Amino acid sequence: MKILKKFGLYSTILFIVPLSCQQKAEKKSAKEDTFQRPNIVIIYADDLGYGELGAYGATELETPNLDKLANGGRRFTNGYASSATCTPSRYALLTGTYPWRNKNAKILPGTAPLIIDTAQVTIPKMLREQGYKTGIVGKWHLGLGNGDVDWNQPIAPGPNEVGFEQSYIMAATQDRVPTVYIENGKVVNLDQDDQIQVDYEENFEGEPTGKDNPELLKMKWHHGHNNSIVNGIPRIGFMKGGKAAKWIDEEMADTFLKKAQDYVKANRSEPFFLYYALQQPHVPRTPSPRFVGSSGMGPRGDVILEADWCVGELINTLESEGLLDNTLIIFSSDNGPVLNDGYYDDAVEKLGDHRPAGPLRGGKYSLFEAGTRVPFITYWKGNIEPGISDAMVSQLDLLSSLAELVGSDEKGRDSDDLLDVFLGKSEKGRDQIVLEATSRTAFRQGDWAMIPPYGGPSVNKYVNIELGNDKEYQLYNLKEDIGQQKNLAQSNMEKLEEMIAAYKKIRGEGAEVVEEMELK
Repeated sequence: MKILKKFGLYSTILFIVPLSCQQKAEKKSAKEDTFQRPNIVIIYADDLGYGELGAYGATELETPNLDKLANGGRRFTNGYASSATCTPSRYALLTGTYPWRNKNAKILPGTAPLIIDTAQVTIPKMLREQGYKTGIVGKWHLGLGNGDVDWNQPIAPGPNEVGFEQSYIMAATQDRVPTVYIENGKVVNLDQDDQIQVDYEENFEGEPTGKDNPELLKMKWHHGHNNSIVNGIPRIGFMKGGKAAKWIDEEMADTFLKKAQDYVKANRSEPFFLYYALQQPHVPRTPSPRFVGSSGMGPRGDVILEADWCVGELINTLESEGLLDNTLIIFSSDNGPVLNDGYYDDAVEKLGDHRPAGPLRGGKYSLFEAGTRVPFITYWKGNIEPGISDAMVSQLDLLSSLAELVGSDEKGRDSDDLLDVFLGKSEKGRDQIVLEATSRTAFRQGDWAMIPPYGGPSVNKYVNIELGNDKEYQLYNLKEDIGQQKNLAQSNMEKLEEMIAAYKKIRGEGAEVVEEMELK
């Protein structure tokens, strides 16, 4: 194939020829004539840390399929999620907008309304306008409906109203009710004689809970997960009914994989976009029996190996369908790692020498680097020169970059066009980025990271993660101190003042006012 050569020709036209109106039209026509649009697959892990993959330095876990993507494509060492928690990062990924601009972009209950405005530009909406088929399989966690969802009727708005033609999702997370799959707005396998009821405030009469009925549990809760019991696992929130529709946790990975493979096969004849949102390694960690004990690290390690296998199987499907050579694959994670996130599952006890965050400080929920710096890989066989990039990139940037790739004029509000960086043709990444964690924000510019003063505990005792809270400003030179051990705020006041001014120019005043952190 000569896609890269053709795209290179187009790039020359784009950046050198003066852009008169007539020439813009000629440019678009030239692109349509010479550039074969690739399929686009975003694979999004859940709570996977910077140091979890072999390609990122892991020595205790074997991830051959993800390593193959990393070693055969572009592996970014400064790739960022927008937030240290799930919902905000997913919002930013799809909309190209900082999550802190939307007061509702925070960890959501399963009953939350849709937080993406249906008039807002999104990656799937932009691609659909360019003739792409668009689909999502896996975790959603961006809200559904307008409040008071009736789970027994068609549910809207949701993914289908923000650009996805096909959707097969779980509403929130694996540890939250409702524990059912939803396909194109309808609960799968719902029996109307056993209707679903969901409440996040109080239980339904006669329904057992993890708190009151520990004898019914096959997985014990540590914190926060003591409401309704489904498949022997206590959840967040209360649910009644829907027995035939409830998922089987140990089959979830296979279920989502099969749906992703089916989507690829059904849309092989025209350009498609697939957002494959994995549930691993988020809690509860419930590997297929095939993977139980495979890592030696307990369920958390097992589901990471399971996720790697799922990625490999999807790649095999792309290859067998003759699509791999013309498919851009982007892999990343919604935030950094956490071990004990609500269940006793030996994640801490069996960690051994594995370092989920690699050399980084912090983890999920944290303003330190491990909260948001995550694995970030772009792969396009024969079109991206394999290599390692130190350019700073964010998941925010995918919207504008993919728009440039397919010839769209759409841009995300905070999304930079870094297409050449993602394709391995440039090392000029972002200059700066604001990073979020449970409504608090930090700032990176160049090699420097700055964390404003925040109250609250320095360590969350439940998850044993440093949150980044301190009464004083923190300033770190990441090039010299990637582990953020030496606070230079007092010794380099000039740099600190420069960082504060640049941060406030983007973030505004009053960012130190935050809501109390909830672990859910």
